[in-house]
Amino acid sequence: MNNSRILVVDDEPGLRRTLKSTLSALGFSVSDADTGEAALLKLREEKFDLLLLDINMPGLSGIETCRAVRARSDVSVLMVTVRDRSEDKIQALDAGADGYITKPFDINELLARIRATLRRAPTSALSNSRTLKLGDREINFRDRQVSVGEQVTRLTPTEVELLHYFVSHPNSILPHERILRAVWGPDYGEEVEYLRVFVNQLRKKIEPDPAHPRFVLTEPWLGYRFVITPPDKAAP
Repeated sequence: MNNSRILVVDDEPGLRRTLKSTLSALGFSVSDADTGEAALLKLREEKFDLLLLDINMPGLSGIETCRAVRARSDVSVLMVTVRDRSEDKIQALDAGADGYITKPFDINELLARIRATLRRAPTSALSNSRTLKLGDREINFRDRQVSVGEQVTRLTPTEVELLHYFVSHPNSILPHERILRAVWGPDYGEEVEYLRVFVNQLRKKIEPDPAHPRFVLTEPWLGYRFVITPPDKAAP
């Protein structure tokens, strides 16, 4: 994991130097960029495993940069923000981020988030060729794709990991904390907004009618339940 390549994107030179020095000393290969535009250019020229992306930047914001990254790449994205409102965090996740961390942060907390994010992407248990049929949709876990006829939609690594966890525990009530720890790592457990955002994203890609899901059902106040064989009338 420590051979992973990380791109630090932040307009604060001091923070970029600190992160580059600290992460490099731990064995990561680290590059940096001071704007979203510079980050997108580096991504076209080099391959990275993870972006540490600040939200508040001049020019192209972190949110806009994340959306642009997601349009062309499955690289893992960890957003760094001084904003701690749920609305801001949800906006980051909606833009395609795999997670976020709030400034100021403890370096050990950051390292835990980095390692949890990197573990999901390259070492997924879904690297083999496996498909799943959900109604008229076919999910290809290896290629991270959902196909409906000729229409193909990409799944992000985190979406695939979440779907695989659901599929591995069919027809069972899965508490929020259990899902978070299994998919995001042992340092997670209270970030229920992560689940709300990613479940909504997943439903848009695998459900015939996302507003009335047949497969990923909400268990109010508890968690979610994945129904392999949906009932005649799906629960809301």
